[in-house]
Amino acid sequence: MLWVASSSTEGSVQMRLYSLNKRQFVMVFVIFLVCFALSVVVGIAGPPIIETVSQNVSTLRLPPPDLKTGPFLLKSPPVSTFHQQLWLIVHVETDNTGTSRFEQPFQVGVQIRAIQKDEKPKVSLYNPNLTGEMHNRTRLLRCGHDCDDLILMHLGFLDYSNYIITVRFFGLENMKYKITNINFHFKSYNVTFTQIEIWLRFVFLVLTFIATCFFAHSLRKFSVKDWSIEQRWMALLLPLLLLYNDPIFPMTFLVNSWIPGMLDGLFQATFLSALLLFWLCLYHGIRQTDRRFSTFYLPKLLVVGLIWIAAVTLASWQEYNELQDPTYYYRLDKTNFMGFKIFFFIVGGIYLVYLAFLLIRAFAELRTMPYFDVRLKFLTALMFIILVASVVITFLRFGGTMLQDNFVAELTTHYQNSVEFVSFYGLLNFYLYTMAFVYSPSKNALYETHFKDNPALSMLNDSDEEVHYGSDQEEVSLTSRQRQNRYDTDDDTFH
Repeated sequence: MLWVASSSTEGSVQMRLYSLNKRQFVMVFVIFLVCFALSVVVGIAGPPIIETVSQNVSTLRLPPPDLKTGPFLLKSPPVSTFHQQLWLIVHVETDNTGTSRFEQPFQVGVQIRAIQKDEKPKVSLYNPNLTGEMHNRTRLLRCGHDCDDLILMHLGFLDYSNYIITVRFFGLENMKYKITNINFHFKSYNVTFTQIEIWLRFVFLVLTFIATCFFAHSLRKFSVKDWSIEQRWMALLLPLLLLYNDPIFPMTFLVNSWIPGMLDGLFQATFLSALLLFWLCLYHGIRQTDRRFSTFYLPKLLVVGLIWIAAVTLASWQEYNELQDPTYYYRLDKTNFMGFKIFFFIVGGIYLVYLAFLLIRAFAELRTMPYFDVRLKFLTALMFIILVASVVITFLRFGGTMLQDNFVAELTTHYQNSVEFVSFYGLLNFYLYTMAFVYSPSKNALYETHFKDNPALSMLNDSDEEVHYGSDQEEVSLTSRQRQNRYDTDDDTFH
């Protein structure tokens, strides 16, 4: 395992972080921010993520006799696997001219048929009974003059090039207002965006593979027991980043199956959970070298594991229900949905409190110790940038929606272009690349394999400025290796 129990005096391979002077330290952050800014620019220049084809009820080939009942016979636009998913959304307009709003419960019946190659429609396999019966769902129509959009159907993967959807309304006959107009919107992913997504994931996959090889090559001369806790975690996070970039993502467009999409969600949830676990372990592990599994890792695995289980279960639960019934909508399953939401926020709150507690204790105990305080400052500064950028991207991408589109089928129209998607992927990838560089062994690490990674042996008599950065004259006259050799000689008294 990457995390083995450490003795009270832990040897550590000296990281590049210790050998950086002030200018180099600033340049690391500047380069990271520049790379992230470039990903934002690429996203801004990208195409819209969602494309929409609208059909007004007046343009249907077979207009319904009554707008309150239907039936509405709709033919989807031509789609391919590059459209990834398909939503059908209805927008109702009434003759309510006042400012008051009203709510009207009703039932929606949806029948889905697929167009075969011989142009003959057949009952879709999405109907479990194969009898042509409709899927019925109770919905709530919230209206002023315009009613809130309702998602009638969502197909998680596309088996056919065209679909014929028949929609009926039940229970609107006694509504006090007259329905004046109905618009149906077919929404799917933009094919151009899908092509950019494939290339983007491929580029990051290659870059991550190079970064992983670089990091592994830099540590090849050192025993795993001499690696610092940061280096051990990077050896785990970089392979998980490979999975996050999803090497099997192109299979989504080659295989008509829900499995590639499910694995993509699993890979993303696993990497993000590992990142949460990494932060907990670093803030605790920097100040503690006795890292037994039962006392050190188990509490953290319990908290983060519950978050991972919630994310994976929600994805599987949504996917399973949609395979049985494409009209399934998670917000209508109120008992299960609210249970998951409350559970997620409780566990997430526990995680944030635990992380804040470990962060405060780490700074309280180690902020005056050379080497250890710079590790804390670097980790915290970079984590702060990641968290702030993630919150901003999530808000811009989903607005007030609390659950991501990766885990639920709700289509949000906050997507204007691909900037949110590209910037978020770039943010996490560049974050890992930066840490891989900074936590890799320094040039003189070969001579410093017994560098002490123990707060009890920190050089308390030296100032932070002298140990890490020094003056310009010291940088010329005294190399980092010579200074560290002096510290190692002093440390021999503890052997």
